[in-house]
Amino acid sequence: MSAVANEDAGDGTRALIFALVALACGHMLSTLLRTIPALSLDLMAADFKLEPQVLASLTSVYHFAFAASQIPVGAAMDRFGVRPVSLSLLAGTVVGAIASGFATGPESFAVGQLLLGIATSGMLMCPMTLAAKQLSAARFGLWSGAILSIGNIGMLLSSSPLAFVVDTYGWRAGFWIAALGAVAVALAVFALVPNQQADHKDESSPLSQMIEVLRLGLSRPLRGLIALALVSLATSLVLRGLWGGPWLMQVKGLTRVEAGNLLGAYTLAMIAGPLCMGVIDRKIGRRRELVAGTHTIAALLVALLALGAPHYAVAWLFGVSVMPPQYDLVLFVLIGLATSAQPLLFGMCRQLVDAQTAGKALAAVNLAFFLGTALMQSTTGAVAAFAGLPAVLLFMAAALFVGVLIFLAYTSPTRAIGSSTSSA
Repeated sequence: MSAVANEDAGDGTRALIFALVALACGHMLSTLLRTIPALSLDLMAADFKLEPQVLASLTSVYHFAFAASQIPVGAAMDRFGVRPVSLSLLAGTVVGAIASGFATGPESFAVGQLLLGIATSGMLMCPMTLAAKQLSAARFGLWSGAILSIGNIGMLLSSSPLAFVVDTYGWRAGFWIAALGAVAVALAVFALVPNQQADHKDESSPLSQMIEVLRLGLSRPLRGLIALALVSLATSLVLRGLWGGPWLMQVKGLTRVEAGNLLGAYTLAMIAGPLCMGVIDRKIGRRRELVAGTHTIAALLVALLALGAPHYAVAWLFGVSVMPPQYDLVLFVLIGLATSAQPLLFGMCRQLVDAQTAGKALAAVNLAFFLGTALMQSTTGAVAAFAGLPAVLLFMAAALFVGVLIFLAYTSPTRAIGSSTSSA
C-alpha cells in the first residue's frame, strides 16, 4: 500500500514538474518578445522612417500594457484557473506577434506591442500561481528561482540566434517565429497542465482589487520594496532588452551577431543568477543586506559600463579612445549576476504581510517591477535623444542607486519592518 502511495506521489510530482516547465516556457516566450528590439531597433526604425530613440520610447507601450494587465489577469486566474487563462494568453500572444510582424508603421507596431503586453502579462504569474498552490514554502522558493531562470532563456534566444535570424531574414521573422513558439507552448500547456477548479475566493471587481493592490504597495511596510522593485527589473530588462544592442553596435562598433554573442553571455548570467542568489540567501540568512549590496554593486557596474565610452573617464584612465568589447563582456556578466537578487523581494514581501493579503502584496511588487520597466524604457528614450547612450546608462545607474537608498531607509532595523527583514 505504501509503495503504491509513493508511486502515486512520484507520478504527481513528475506531472507537476512537467506542468510548471510548460507554463515557464510561456514566460520564456514573454522574455523573448520583450527583448527583440535590442538587436533590431535600427532596422525597425529605418523601416518605419523614425529615429531609433523615438521607436525606443514607443516600445514602452508593451511594458505599460503588461503592467496594467497584472491585476485583471490575476483576478481571472482566481476565478477561472491557471490553465484556461494561460491558453487564452497564449492565443493572444499569437495574434500580437503576427500583428507586430506585419506592422507597417509606428501606429500598427504600437497596436502589436499593446496586444503582446496584455497577452504576455500573466506568463510569469501562471507558473508562480500553480507552484504556490501545489508546493510547500521551501519548495516554492526553489521553484520561483527555477521559473525565472527558465524564463530568462528567452533572452538567450534573442541574442545570437535572433541576430542571425534578423541578419538573414529581417526583423519581422523574429515575431513570426515567436508566434509559432506560442502555438507550441499552448499545445504543451493543453496537454500537461491540469484543469483545476478555481478558488473563487475574491469576487470583488478588478477595479477594487487594483485599488487594494495600490494601497498595499504604498503602505509603509512595503514602500522600500516597491521603490527598489521599480528600478531593479527595469535596469536589467531595459539594458538587455533595448539599449544593450545599440550600445555594442553604435558605440563599440560590433556587428549584430557579435553584439548578440555578448548579450548571450549577459543572459547566461541572468539564467544562472536567480538560482545562485537563492543558495547564497539560504547560506548567509541576511536577505536585506544581500538585496541592497547586490543592487548597489549593479549600479556601480552600469556606471562603469557608461564610463568606458569614447572620451569618458575609464577610457581616459586606461589611455585608450574607447574600452574594448571584452570590458563590456565582463561588466554585462557581472550586472546579470548582481541584479539576480530581484526574486528575493518576493520573499521579503511574503514575510511582511499576513496570509490574507499576501497575494495582493505580491501582485503589488510584480506590478512595480513591470511598471518601473515601462517608465524606465520611455524615459531613457528621451534621455538618449537628448544626451546619447552613455547618459542613458548613467541615468539607469543613478535610478538604481536611489532605489537602494529608499529601500534601506524603509527597511531600516530601527523600523518595525526591519525586525522582519533582518531575520529573513
